[in-house]
Amino acid sequence: MDTGKLLGRGISFPPRVGPDGRIQWSEGERNVRESIQVILGTQQRERILLPEFGGNLAQSLFEPNTVTTRHQLAERISRALARWEPRIAVDSVTVEQDPADARSAIATITYKLVATGAKERINLGVTLAG
Repeated sequence: MDTGKLLGRGISFPPRVGPDGRIQWSEGERNVRESIQVILGTQQRERILLPEFGGNLAQSLFEPNTVTTRHQLAERISRALARWEPRIAVDSVTVEQDPADARSAIATITYKLVATGAKERINLGVTLAG
């Protein structure tokens, strides 16, 4: 089964240049993972032609690193991925305080690739006020 065709292909994120001097592409599971990073790293109204796109996580930048804030982040992540990434079904989102940094939290997103049923997981750091 060619997961690249099933899951899509796009310009890599972050953009990379290959040894041949051309922009690199990502496909398959990697493309999905990079898409999740783009969605969650984009603020709403950041994209002029699609102002509602994004996870809007920086909205919490000056919020305290509390259980309530982390729960709100998990909800925001779940909603953004349900809306903007149809290639996955989110199983769970947990956001825990980063033990190494009181001003940060770590979001763990567990999801299933719709096309293949494969389970995947990604961790993402989120900066908060502390």
